[in-house]
Amino acid sequence: MRIPGPEEIRALHEKYAPTAEALALVHTHCEIVWSVAEQLVSASRLDVDAELVRAGCLLHDIGVYRLYGADGRLDHGNYVRHGLLGHEILEREGFPQPLRRFCSHHTGVGITRQDVLTQGLPLPPADYLAVTDEERLVMYADKFHTKSRPSVFLSPDEYAAHVRRFGEEKVTAFEALRAEFGDPDVDRPVPEGEVSVRP
Repeated sequence: MRIPGPEEIRALHEKYAPTAEALALVHTHCEIVWSVAEQLVSASRLDVDAELVRAGCLLHDIGVYRLYGADGRLDHGNYVRHGLLGHEILEREGFPQPLRRFCSHHTGVGITRQDVLTQGLPLPPADYLAVTDEERLVMYADKFHTKSRPSVFLSPDEYAAHVRRFGEEKVTAFEALRAEFGDPDVDRPVPEGEVSVRP
């Protein structure tokens, strides 16, 4: 499988971003997620395909662009759909399934068919769970940085507290990822548009 490099992925972000602000917000977040994942790979010598992890990190949120309206506002009510929308973008662009899954299988600590049904989520009923080591690492690294304005880093304990509102089983799933990959060491706060993760 051919894995796209950072320049090719940035061009894809530029193609789909509706505004320069959206591009800066989403692409910078994706770069920060890669920095977190790269740190975790280096720290624990994980047996993963680092090139695939990098592509997954840089692509995972590309569907967010499809949630911007003509007025430039983000449709927060349908935000849970961004992974599926990204999957569709990558499919249209001819990317293989393993790359598309980084989009559709990274939300939260995984969305189950039961979650879709009980929460009335605007998604086709299915399991959207990270399966491979690379998918799980991208999903995990994504938990430590928000795209809010201003963007912020979350500590592992802060994310665990955040995800608790979706049920104790989500906290358990997050703690399992934490045990598998370790805790990242991130600087906070970070100037907007700047990647700041200690090596």
